[in-house]
Amino acid sequence: MLRSLNTDPILRLEAVKLTLMSLAGPVNILNGIELVIRQGEAVGLVGPSGSGKSTMLMVMTGLERPTTGKVTVKSQLLSAMSEDEAARFRRGNVGIVFQSFHLIPTMTALENVAVPLELALMPDAFATAKQELIDVGLGHRLDHYPSQLSGGEQQRVALARALAPRPSLLFADEPTGNLDGRTGAEIIEMLFKLQRERGSTLILVTHDEALAKRCDRIVRLRDGKIESIEDAVQPAPEPVVVFAPVVMLPESEPAAALAPVALVPDQAQPEQASYPDQSDLTEKAEPATGDAPPPVPEGETVVTEVPGQPVAPAMAAVAE
Repeated sequence: MLRSLNTDPILRLEAVKLTLMSLAGPVNILNGIELVIRQGEAVGLVGPSGSGKSTMLMVMTGLERPTTGKVTVKSQLLSAMSEDEAARFRRGNVGIVFQSFHLIPTMTALENVAVPLELALMPDAFATAKQELIDVGLGHRLDHYPSQLSGGEQQRVALARALAPRPSLLFADEPTGNLDGRTGAEIIEMLFKLQRERGSTLILVTHDEALAKRCDRIVRLRDGKIESIEDAVQPAPEPVVVFAPVVMLPESEPAAALAPVALVPDQAQPEQASYPDQSDLTEKAEPATGDAPPPVPEGETVVTEVPGQPVAPAMAAVAE
């Protein structure tokens, strides 16, 4: 299910082709791409190496101009813009997180995040950059240079830099490719969290099928063409065990009203001994009359015969 209910297209690719020249002749990288991305959704681009995923991202951001076709972003024809016009358009509308971080090595974390804000002529650029770094858990690393940061910390700086101008479109090209599993998972959680909170549209290039399934839709590429577009199936939530409180019913409540109780293995309760109903015996018992029976002499046994019941052999021998 899509997280966003907004069906307005924010990005559209129409018959996009990209051909590059090589010593062996022209090489077709993209072959007639048709795609519409809605505002606020997350889209995963997957496919084997060489399928055109990263090139398609470059075309969608205006960093690469298609040979033919149209790229429309926020109702503006990005593919018709000059290089300078495209750069100005990206400044306030597009954020990009690369696999290799691409931080400026001579600038601190704070300065790296403040750069796009200053280029956009935003007031209080450094105060905003500081808050962005706090949001990604790096409030204690403001004055550190990239060489003084771990890979995960550098990617957090890159994420803060991409999100600082509050772009409508957020692109991520294998953002965990240079990170270990645990650090990569933390970056992905942060990426999706901030994207949802800010309502950005996310286009995520990845080889990780499980990661792509966290998006709303999956676009599969092969040989520069879209092979399929499918809605991602979100995993079903884990069942939650709820323990109901024990309710003591009145004695008058019938036993059938009690819910069955499942016993834990090796802790089953012992069976209750059943006793005959004594009510009939009480009703049929005759009241005692006369004197009490004489005491039984020590060492002797008294055998009482019940009408219609034979005397046990051992007891009969005693009686004789």
